[in-house]
Amino acid sequence: MEFRHLRYFLVLAEELHFGRAARRLSISQPPLSLNIQQLEASVGARLFERDSRGVRLTAAGRAFRESAMALLAQAEEARLLAREIEAGAVGRLRVGFVGSMLYRGLPQRLKEFQARYPGIHVALTELNSQEQIDALLHGELDAGFVHTSRVPDELATTLAHREPFVCCMPAKHPLGQQNTVALTDLRGEPFVLFSRKASPDYYSRIFDMCAAHGFYPQIRHEVRHWLSVVSLVSQGMGIAVVPAAMARSGMAGAAFRPLADATVPSEVYCVWKQAPDHPARDHFVEMVRLAASVADI
Repeated sequence: MEFRHLRYFLVLAEELHFGRAARRLSISQPPLSLNIQQLEASVGARLFERDSRGVRLTAAGRAFRESAMALLAQAEEARLLAREIEAGAVGRLRVGFVGSMLYRGLPQRLKEFQARYPGIHVALTELNSQEQIDALLHGELDAGFVHTSRVPDELATTLAHREPFVCCMPAKHPLGQQNTVALTDLRGEPFVLFSRKASPDYYSRIFDMCAAHGFYPQIRHEVRHWLSVVSLVSQGMGIAVVPAAMARSGMAGAAFRPLADATVPSEVYCVWKQAPDHPARDHFVEMVRLAASVADI
């Protein structure tokens, strides 16, 4: 049984006339009759009564008609779904992110993406950089946002966001009276620092920028999330050097001041596995690239 047989059957079942059905199908009557015979042989039942009074559906034919219509409808749905998936218009996209991306435009990017591709279901998972890299390698994520461009060869990256570091301090800290804070002003201050294990790049970046100004930070606390850094600072448990976006966290009790010194920037990269083919992911990565180019990072 082939889909052609089903189409021929349904047209004949509607017309109940071989000549009219053949004309609708743009074929002659003999091929139509042959295909109906092949279908009946495949089904193992007569689907039409043929006599001098015309053509009529048998009881088996009437029952088969419902199933044939459903089969062709399902086949058409499958065809359309395959085309939409190939075009990246439907599907599921699993995106990992570091917490700071909530203040670095990720919600806005996702809203734009969902408006453009409403058929794609996006599932978010907050993980640190190394956890995302592991999940990508094991096929558990389709794309992620991490604090490093140093990733395994199987992964590709594109710069998603760049911004300066700022000083985060308790709201009543004396340095809050200044418009800008020099890194040397932080000598001897207890630091709250992003965990080396969670993001070795960020840890070494902040450590190195302090060392370049003649001191090593006195690390009091290490945490796994930027919000945790800001929260501890807001409770008077130290100072921190954080990405500028964290000033938008709205954490009561924390104050933020620009650094007076030129420092390396804070960067986030979009990362994904280069294979297998994934049109929805590719649309998402292209949107990230476009947003970055518009921001001129």
